[in-house]
Formats: sequence, structure tokens, C-alpha cells
Amino acid sequence: MLSIKENKSKKLEAALEAQLTKELDAARTGEQEINEDELFVLAQYDEAAGEKTGYSNYSYWRSTVKVFFKNKVAVFLLFVLAGLLLFTFIQPYLPGQYPANQINNNPQTGKQLSNLSPSLTTVLVTVPEGTTLSAAPVKDSEGWYAVHNVLDTLQARTKFTVIEYGEAWCKVEYKGKTGYVKNNFQTKLKLPDDPTATPYESRSNFKLEMYMEPQDYTNNGTALYVEEQLLTPAQDGTAVTNAEAELRVLPSEHAFWFGTNNIGQDLWARVWSGTRTSLIIGFIVALVEAVIGITVGVLWGYVRSLDRILTEIYNVVDNIPQTIILILISYILRPGFGTLVFAMSLTCWLGMARFIRNQIVIIRDRDYNLASRCLGTGTARIIMKNLLPYLVSVIMLRLALSIPSAIGNEVFITYIGLGLPVDMPSLGNLINEGRKLVTSETLRYQLIFPAIVLSVVTISFYIIGNAFADAADPKNHMYKS
Repeated sequence: MLSIKENKSKKLEAALEAQLTKELDAARTGEQEINEDELFVLAQYDEAAGEKTGYSNYSYWRSTVKVFFKNKVAVFLLFVLAGLLLFTFIQPYLPGQYPANQINNNPQTGKQLSNLSPSLTTVLVTVPEGTTLSAAPVKDSEGWYAVHNVLDTLQARTKFTVIEYGEAWCKVEYKGKTGYVKNNFQTKLKLPDDPTATPYESRSNFKLEMYMEPQDYTNNGTALYVEEQLLTPAQDGTAVTNAEAELRVLPSEHAFWFGTNNIGQDLWARVWSGTRTSLIIGFIVALVEAVIGITVGVLWGYVRSLDRILTEIYNVVDNIPQTIILILISYILRPGFGTLVFAMSLTCWLGMARFIRNQIVIIRDRDYNLASRCLGTGTARIIMKNLLPYLVSVIMLRLALSIPSAIGNEVFITYIGLGLPVDMPSLGNLINEGRKLVTSETLRYQLIFPAIVLSVVTISFYIIGNAFADAADPKNHMYKS
């Protein structure tokens, strides 16, 4: 019994054969000529339609990006990291920025502005209208007066008369001048049993200032600065404020946002300059790790003849602790940027190469690779088309983690004194200097700010790397036909 399909096929063949026989007989009798174009018509071919029916509209990289952008935390940290990296390059060109290596001095005394606490403004105090201040007779080129309210300076053990006692301030008289001195444990005023029974003679064990009023309008004894238009100078060397006036620690509105270090350098500028340096080191080392590690790892895993020799090289180099290599190279060569990058690049590729090799060994003999070799496909094409796309996710993860790892190595090498010179700010330099001050409550900020930036960079790369590795895994993609 023939099936229905076979019966239809036989009937169609019979009909075609009958029609062809009829046309041939007509041609033999001269009734009709054979037209081959009518007998055989070529089917039209549309390349775009063929591709569409042969493949789906799925794109690996488009799908990877879509999956990655579904991770809101990773996307946010990606923008934070990109913004931070961009800011490190544009920060020196913003208005009101101090150079990272510039030592800032007080323009009046010439002393270094050492260990100034972080502040968003240079204003130390605001005085009301009508306040009398001592002012320098000549203003500076930008229209700022150096002012203070110190009436006189009393040397240690100088005698004076207390005419009014106060817990914080004592009103005193000295050489016909009436003013105020601080009454605290630092001045150690010599007082009678009943200090309120004034007047009486007193003295201080230390030098102290006598102020015009019970207020200290100085910066640790140094004059403050006020704009010219806010003062009305007098002939006796004093000036009166003609409006509410802001007294500043510098003749400038550009504050030290992160404070200054022990030699007066702006910590804000040094943190961003150091971040730029550390990130550049991290990216260079990651690039070296990617190029050498992936190349060696693929050849090591796929080319069987190289397996033994590369395994021996790996065993020799890997048995030497990376820390020892970093220390030796940094000690032998002159400490600097190139030395640090070279030392880290010597061994950074080992982990990547071993990991790639192990992954290649797992997949090199799978059916699609065997089929490619049987068809005569070249080794380079098999590596590029069959092997590397399979490893994109893990490669991206390791590269994302190698950047903070390189920064961590730079911090360690600088910590032991073999890193970058002090005139080249880096996160390692800043953290190394800040750790010495961690026990001082007022100077702890010099460690906190660079440590925060380092933490943000490290955590961001870790989360972004993991998110991209998950997104690059085809198992997490949505396929659409």
C-alpha cells in the first residue's frame, strides 16, 4: 500500500511526463518549437531573506549590554567610576585649584599653611558692622587687608592689672592700654584666692595676646583677611568695618576642601592627582595582563606541543612569591612610575594565563572544534571564533579585578618605602603618609579622604566586573527569533 504522499508524487510525475511528451511530439511535427526558458524557470534568490530565515536576530553583545543595564547598582557605580576618572583629568583645569605639589604659604608671615582642617570656605569668623580692627597700612595687589584685633603682646611673666575678672576673659590694663586676655589652662594666669576682688596685679607664665575685645580675630595668632570695600581705614593704623565683614584665613575665596598636609600642600588636589596616577597604573597593568595572559593561556591550552614547556615556565615563576619579585625589582631599579609598572607586569599575567589554559583544555576537543579541524580550519581562526568568545565573561571579570589589585600592590610597595617618589602623588603615597597620623584626631582626615577614594574604586570595579561577567554569560540572555 502506497501512502497518500507517495500517490500524489507519482501522479505529479506522470502529469509532468505527459505534458513533456506532448510538447516533444508537437515539436517533431513542426507545430511548436521547444522553449527551454518556459520549461525551466530559475527560482529568485533574496540574500537578505535567506539570512533572515537561516538565523535569528539575536546579537550576543547587544544582549550582553541589555542584561548588564538591568543591574541598577552596577550601572550606577559604572557612571560613578567614569565620572571619577574624568574628574581626575579635568580637576587641575578648574578655577580656584591649587597645584598638587605647591607648598602654600601665608602671604603675610611666609609660614607654611600646615595641617589646616578641611573646610568648604576660607571664612573663619564674621564680624558685625562697626567692629574696630588693626589693619596693615598697605593692602595687597588684589585688594585684601590683613587685619586682627590684637592690642598688644605680653611676654611671659609680664605684670599687668586685672580690672574685671571673667571665667573666659579677663579685662586688663597694661601701660595705659585697656584690653582683654584669655583666661584658660594654657595662659595659666596668676590669680589671688578671690579673683573677683578686682583690681589686682597678675601675670602669665607664657606669652599672651591682649585683645581689643573679648574675641580672638586671628588664625593661631596670624592676621586674617578682609576685602578692601568692607573697611574704612583710620589714621592710627586701625580700621572700622562699614558692613558685616567675613574675616578669612587667606586673601582668597578658594578653600582647602580636604585640608592641607604637614608642609601646606592642598590635599584635595593631591587626592585627585594620586587617583589619576593609581588608575593609570592599574589600567596599564591590566592591559599587559590581558595581552600576555590571554595569548599565553590560549597557546598553552590549545597547542599541545607547548603545554610541557609553558607548564615548566609557569611552575618556576609561580613558585617565587609575587611580593618578593615586586620588592626586589623596586629595590634594584630606581623607584618610579616605570619601575612600578614593570615590576607588576612581570608576574601579573600568570593567573590569567593559567585560568585561560584550564578553560581551553576543557573545550578544545568538543565536537565543533573537532569538526573545524577536520574541515581544515586554521588554528588562529579556531582560537578567535571558537574558543575566545566562550571565555569573554570570565576574562572581563578577571580584568575588572586586576585594576584594583594593581592599585593595591602600588599601595603596598609605597607603604614599605619602595614606591613612587613623594613628588608624584598616588593613593599609595597619600595612604602611607596618612597612616602615620591616624592616632591624631585632628589630622586623621589625611588618611580618611584617600582611603575613601580607594574603597570606592575597588568596590566599584568588583561589582561592575561581576555584573558584566554575569551579563556576558549566554545563559542569562533572552533569545528572540
